Amino acid sequence: MSSATKSSAKAAAGPHPLDTFFNPAGIAIIGASRDAHKIPGLLLAFLRKNAFAGAIYPVNPNYTDIDGLKCYPTMSAIGQPVDLAIVIIPARVVLGALEECAALGVKHAIIISSGFAEEGGDSIAMQDAIAELAKRTGMRISGPNAEGYYNQITGIAATFSPTVDVKPDQPRLVATKKRIGIVAQSGGIGFAIYNRAKALGIALSTVISTGNESDLGAGEFLDYMVQDPATDVILLFIEGIRDVDHFIAAAKKAAEMGKPIIVTKVGRSGAGERAAASHTASMAGWTAAYDAVFARYGFIVSNDLDEAVSIAAVLTTSPLPMGDRVAVVTVSGGAGIWGADVVSAQGMQVPELSGGVQATIRGLIPSYGSPRNPIDITAQAVHSGGLQKTIELLDTSDEVDAILVVISLSSETRMPFKTPELAPVIAAQNKPIVFWSYTLPSNFARTGLAESGVVVLSGLTHVGVAMRRLVDHARFRLAEPVAEITQAPVDLAKHLTAATLSEHDSKTLLQVAGIALPNEILVTEKSLLDAAIAKIGFPLVLKIQSRDIPHKSEIGGVKINITTREEAAAAYDALIASAQTRRPQASLQGVLVSPMASKGVEIIVGTLLDKTFGPMVMVGLGGVTTELFKDVVYRPAPVSAQEAEEMLSTLKGATLLNGFRGAAKADVSAASSLIAQVSQLAAQLKGEVAEIELNPVLVHPIGEGVTIVDALVVR
Repeated sequence: MSSATKSSAKAAAGPHPLDTFFNPAGIAIIGASRDAHKIPGLLLAFLRKNAFAGAIYPVNPNYTDIDGLKCYPTMSAIGQPVDLAIVIIPARVVLGALEECAALGVKHAIIISSGFAEEGGDSIAMQDAIAELAKRTGMRISGPNAEGYYNQITGIAATFSPTVDVKPDQPRLVATKKRIGIVAQSGGIGFAIYNRAKALGIALSTVISTGNESDLGAGEFLDYMVQDPATDVILLFIEGIRDVDHFIAAAKKAAEMGKPIIVTKVGRSGAGERAAASHTASMAGWTAAYDAVFARYGFIVSNDLDEAVSIAAVLTTSPLPMGDRVAVVTVSGGAGIWGADVVSAQGMQVPELSGGVQATIRGLIPSYGSPRNPIDITAQAVHSGGLQKTIELLDTSDEVDAILVVISLSSETRMPFKTPELAPVIAAQNKPIVFWSYTLPSNFARTGLAESGVVVLSGLTHVGVAMRRLVDHARFRLAEPVAEITQAPVDLAKHLTAATLSEHDSKTLLQVAGIALPNEILVTEKSLLDAAIAKIGFPLVLKIQSRDIPHKSEIGGVKINITTREEAAAAYDALIASAQTRRPQASLQGVLVSPMASKGVEIIVGTLLDKTFGPMVMVGLGGVTTELFKDVVYRPAPVSAQEAEEMLSTLKGATLLNGFRGAAKADVSAASSLIAQVSQLAAQLKGEVAEIELNPVLVHPIGEGVTIVDALVVR
């Protein structure tokens, strides 16, 4: 989307509620100070150093002026409209100051002050009072315990972070026309991302630290960045989302627009809070729901700061690739092979070039170079212009989709490119052209290449990941939406009266909800066994049924492949005896008689309720080995059959469903329909059901459907 298109799209959508937060005409600093070494003084100093064009109103009864700027004893003494108040005073007096701001019609506030919910105890109540004030008055509040924001475009440094200090002897390096926006639930990390991006020459729109999110949360700030025409790529650093609806709406909007979001989620090592009644829950881990949401909306997940910035560098300097074929152009044979290894390890191709393209490159490089791919042009071809001509040739070739330029940029005096010649190539590039320097790049080289619009990267692993993520982002398509069912088509409440449900209870509920299950009979006394056998036929499976025994196999509660009446009678007795011996307190419902299912690929289909995002659906390969391999994937429920099929395709063991080693291809369509059905049931029953688990489900060959062997529903 061009800048003009983006601007008109924003105009059509109307102003954003946070426009005057990020672009205020007047800013008051409540608690401003003359001491430029302390936070209140730094806030004022950085605002002025960055040449904020609006009005600045320091508020502190102890001063009449600060460095020639009039200082006001109170907010009401200002007598002019204020869009944003920055509050840096002791926690106990913050609420009073906010009440005064709201009464005066101040639109927004950032509370830098600490000492609220992060301290616990009575301080939580003070933060709750701030949230209540925001709701009551309509004044939007960021923080407390926030680090503020920096809007690079308009030079608004509403923060005390030293990363925004202006040093005239250190000119700013800017290589990209596209800009990143940063939303971080840690001020330190948010401004660290900006600090590292700035060092590479990546332009910024805005970086915001969300603080404790008493009112404004990461979701609303993300929404602002998504619709902001000046923000091309978003970096998100989160611990946990509070304003879930805003977050999901913003994520969906970004996916629809194709605006990339690079996310880092921390807190992955925390112990789960769920008491896991099922395998589905025990495997979910701390962040399964977050990863499910990220996957649905095409977020680019990164767990490393430099990697995230490298991905941003590639996204802000490159058009999207058409495929995954990479040309590696190198001045060093060894470094080029290394580059080819790294992109190949990321699943991309490094194809040998055609005879015609090789012949053309051969004419641009010395005889001891190689035109095959990696293309070793040698150091000599750098100075003869062969390097640039090779890049230009490959940029218009339909044999590759991206170019990795491997080069040494340590010189403080000599450049491998002439800016007037390289700049038009980069400006008109048809595919990603990524530059990796295997020596540490000098400031001279960085600055010179920045003039041509090039960001130089020096971490090869990060380069490989960034190029892979660019390919993935280009391929991502938002799944078709599923209308969530709000009213049960049939009354399921009567099947949810027991505190816990057995397999029989669970399957009865699923069957009433319209999910196809095998023909099974619950035998409550041995005299009824023959009649059940007559209806179902051999071979059989017998399973003990009790609401007090969720995992039957652990007590020897399952007997399979029964082929005679005598075997069935003996199995019945053995199941009852085993349950009475190993679970003497358990109340027994009887024995479930089921047909022995034909062979198929074993999968698990499950759902769980996440405390942040609600119902989730999970699918994995395995059956009894599911927990061992943990080859599972989650999505927010409900999902469509199309999204369910995409879930199955992302499993590491997906090959088993596609006819591994001559086996028949599995009925993936039937499996996908089942996953979609179960996900819709989970969404429908989110108030009554915590978990559903079908394990194993046998996926038979194409046309033969699926069989649900065992099921568990947890209230």
